[in-house]
Amino acid sequence: MKKTILSVVLLSAMLSPSQAQKKGGGITPDMLTKMEQSYKNDATDKALRNALNATSIDNLARSTEATPVDGHFAIQVKSKGITNQRSSGRCWLFTGLNVMRSQAIEKYDMGEFQFSQVYGFFWDQLEKSNLFLQGVIDTRDKAIDDQMVQWLFKSPINDGGTFAGVADAANKYGLVPIEAMPETYTSVKTSNVNKILKYKLRDFGIQLRKASEKGESLNKLNGLKTEMLGEVYRILALVYGNPPKEFTWVRRDAKGNPVATENHTPMTFMEKYGDNKIINDYVMLMNDPSRPYYELFEIDFDRHQYDGQNWKYINLPMDEIKKIAVAGLKDNKMMYFSSDVGKYFDRQAGINDLKLYDYESLLGITMKMDKKERIESYESGSAHAMTLCGVDFNEKGETTKWLVENSWGADSGHKGFVIMTDDWFNEYMFRLVVEPKYVPEKILNILKKKPSLLPAWDPMFAPEM
Repeated sequence: MKKTILSVVLLSAMLSPSQAQKKGGGITPDMLTKMEQSYKNDATDKALRNALNATSIDNLARSTEATPVDGHFAIQVKSKGITNQRSSGRCWLFTGLNVMRSQAIEKYDMGEFQFSQVYGFFWDQLEKSNLFLQGVIDTRDKAIDDQMVQWLFKSPINDGGTFAGVADAANKYGLVPIEAMPETYTSVKTSNVNKILKYKLRDFGIQLRKASEKGESLNKLNGLKTEMLGEVYRILALVYGNPPKEFTWVRRDAKGNPVATENHTPMTFMEKYGDNKIINDYVMLMNDPSRPYYELFEIDFDRHQYDGQNWKYINLPMDEIKKIAVAGLKDNKMMYFSSDVGKYFDRQAGINDLKLYDYESLLGITMKMDKKERIESYESGSAHAMTLCGVDFNEKGETTKWLVENSWGADSGHKGFVIMTDDWFNEYMFRLVVEPKYVPEKILNILKKKPSLLPAWDPMFAPEM
């Protein structure tokens, strides 16, 4: 008996009558025979199989046709010190704080300086806990299998977020330097406490729904919520530290010499060293070709605080976003930026380039989806926030590559930075946050429109990690 026929017989014998496909749509013996013919097991297939069994696909697909990318940029906003989010999903928070610290360093001629990331994260996690619990109260009359209720319980809390979370937390709780509230073991490795918080919040959510079913008043439910948040606060204080209400801080110049000893509250520190323009008045831009351009969109319940701001953005073609980004960089402004950084990425070298890997030639396949199709099929989305800080041009004045400051440590990538070719930028860049002064008036006027409301579970708006 031929090998192909034998394999089909064995496959058929393994399927019991109850398991067999009865209505079509399953893999039939004839289909399987045709599939098996795609693998020829000739010298080429054997060589590829041997190589792929022992080596990374990316290593084998690395293309020699990729254009060398250098580290020179016509415009580069300078920064001091690369941050490191480590094993946490706080990229949005690091990025937002990095945007502000660059302005503080320049204004006060400081050396390496950081805002405390764990301070902002403490309040973010407390606010997200309240957001979830209040969402449960608001939906208490809906069935447990209602889509909104399911969405709430599916992810009651996480590390990820957007710039709106940075702005809302700074406005409500202020900022502190990293010396006033340093990182902890858990803040740089959040997975274990995340599991505990998710468990407790889901437990609390069920308790609130049961209390509502018993006829408890809204005042009673709000009282229960406050007690529950007290338990969350204690957990956060134990693993991240109790946020300071007052502190003394020594400011140092670029050479490390102390120049001032200052007493602050988080709010006075934010007012002096935070970037109030970007915190209080910012425009969020998106490049999403799956939706109409020059329109305003808002994502329901996509916020960090119950009393905070939903993610609201103007959807624009890429050429418009590039002009705005260049205007900001020319004015020495870093910008909050997010992309699908993992695509065509050499993490060690810190390069994003569409020509880096030739998977098609290696595997004999085609990979031709455009950006719209990748979004609609869940193949691509905004996954990671970084700080846009540089751009380069050719002799015609056209953008050729972009520089972003990452938050994966100085040993990651191009000395802590990532270089993105312009072609890659077109395909995998998604979000940019800017001050209104860099946005043309005709685009700013779009903010006056009533936004189209998108559901909280829209695939394009998973939190950036």
